[in-house]
Amino acid sequence: MKIKFYAPQWGNTLPFDAFCSHVKSAGYDGVEMALPFDREETDVILEALAKHGLELIGQYWQSFERDIDAHAASYEKCLRNLIAAKPVFINCQTGKDYFSFDHNKRLFDLAASLAAESGIPIIHETHRGKSLYAAHVTHGYLSQIPDLRITLDISHWCNVHESLLEDQVEEVALAIAHTDHIHSRVGHAEGPQVNDPRAPEWAETLETHLQWWDQVVASHHAKQSQLTVTTEFGPSPYMPSLPYAQTPVASQWDINVYMMNLLKERYRQETASARH
Repeated sequence: MKIKFYAPQWGNTLPFDAFCSHVKSAGYDGVEMALPFDREETDVILEALAKHGLELIGQYWQSFERDIDAHAASYEKCLRNLIAAKPVFINCQTGKDYFSFDHNKRLFDLAASLAAESGIPIIHETHRGKSLYAAHVTHGYLSQIPDLRITLDISHWCNVHESLLEDQVEEVALAIAHTDHIHSRVGHAEGPQVNDPRAPEWAETLETHLQWWDQVVASHHAKQSQLTVTTEFGPSPYMPSLPYAQTPVASQWDINVYMMNLLKERYRQETASARH
């Protein structure tokens, strides 16, 4: 059983090489990010990652086209661009919440074909606005497409369902059984990100998320399979800010490093095995 931790490039304002240096020094194993289509720009990114001994998780989020044919074409173009960089795997915010089951399944099938062709695993994120935007909807996809593997960002579901999912135990359990990657952001009933998970007022909410992640870890421990975590607390507007001044109420970087260290300590045995 292994757990590796990745930093989100989302929100970074440093030159990329300096960012990689910070990521490595903090104790991360790699970075999760999208890549530009310009080959020279991508090469600079890949060289910086290699220089600092960091792995890459490719990230797809550019789901904008309403027409399914245009959407599928853009999806394939983005995935092939990420595949060319040979990431550890690709995490996709696949589809749209308003697409039909068949339209979203077309995208899942396309991803499965590209994964088989390339040997790069492609998994799909639970995310508002996308195909897997809600617990009960995801349950339907996982029941009908049993090979589907997911990134569990359960913070979104807390927001969508305006709860800590107390009434969706079966739906959450099936999602956990299909989880290969975690985004360890903490959501709440009125938003996808608490302002600071270290604050005592969020203790119960944090503990609920930890118990969900414990179940994912236990599942991978039983199979002795690789598990990955991206500490994906985001910048504004995910991070609340003060009115008028627009000053963030907390440091995105500090919170993400806190979450990594919290989970490393909680799963010390598994994270230790990842270093051997």
